[in-house]
Amino acid sequence: MTTIDVRGGQFFPLRDSATMLRRNIKRMVRYPSMTVTLIAMPVVFLLLFVYVFGDAMGAGIAGAGAGRAEYVEYVVPAIVVMTIAAVVQGTAVSVAMDMTEGLIARFRTMHIARVSVLTGHVLGSVIQSVVALMAVFGVALLVGFRPSAGVGAWVAVTGVLLFVTFALVWLAVAAGQASSSVETASNVLMPLILLPFLGSGFVPAESMPAGLRWFAEYQPFTPIIETVRGLLTGTPVGDRLWWALGWAAVCAVGGYLWSRKLFNREATR
Repeated sequence: MTTIDVRGGQFFPLRDSATMLRRNIKRMVRYPSMTVTLIAMPVVFLLLFVYVFGDAMGAGIAGAGAGRAEYVEYVVPAIVVMTIAAVVQGTAVSVAMDMTEGLIARFRTMHIARVSVLTGHVLGSVIQSVVALMAVFGVALLVGFRPSAGVGAWVAVTGVLLFVTFALVWLAVAAGQASSSVETASNVLMPLILLPFLGSGFVPAESMPAGLRWFAEYQPFTPIIETVRGLLTGTPVGDRLWWALGWAAVCAVGGYLWSRKLFNREATR
C-alpha cells in the first residue's frame, strides 16, 4: 500500500500543475513583449488584407459591387486561426528555452509530478491564446467585422477555438522538446502559419488550380476555418465541424503522445 507523506513527499499532480501554470503566467506578465509580438503578426495581416486587398478581394469573392466590408467577414476567421498558430509557435520557443537552459532537467530531479511540467506549459499557452484571440477580435470589430452569430453559435465558436488551441499547443510542446535550439523551435512550426494561405482562409479553394485546390480542400485548417466562418456568419457548417474536430483530436492525441515520449526519453538518459 502506498502511504501519503503529509510532509510533502507524495506527488500532487493538480497542485504541481497549478504551480507550473503560475510560473508560466508570471513569465508572460514579466515579459509581455512575447505576447505582444505574437498578437502583432495576425493584426498586421488583418490590416494588410482588409485595407490593401479588401476591395479587390471582396469583389472577387462576393461579386460586383462588393468590397472591403464583405471581405472582412470572409477573412477574419482565417486571421483568428492564424493567431492560434502564432501563439503555439511561441509555446515551442518557450519549451525549447527551458530545455536548452536546463530548467526541465532540474524539474525532473525535483519531487513534483512529472506531468505538471508539460501541463503548466499547455495551460499557460491556452490562456495566452485566449488573450490574443480577444485582442484580434477587438481589432476585427474596429475594422468593420460584424458577426451575425447568436449566443449558441458564439459558445460553439469558443469551444472549437479552445479545442483547436489545446490540440496545437500539445504539438508545440512536443516540437519544442524535439528542437535542438531556440532558433530551430521558432521555425519548426512555421507551416502552421502558412497553411491558412494554402486553404480557404483568404480565397475560396474553388478559385485555385486543380492540384492546389485538392490540397486546400483536404488539409486540416480548411474545415477549421470554414467551421468558424460558418458559425460567425450564420451559414451552415455541415460536416465541416466534424472534420475540424476530428483533425483537432488527431493533433491533440498525437502531440500528447509525442510530448510524453520525448519527456520520458530524456528522463531516462
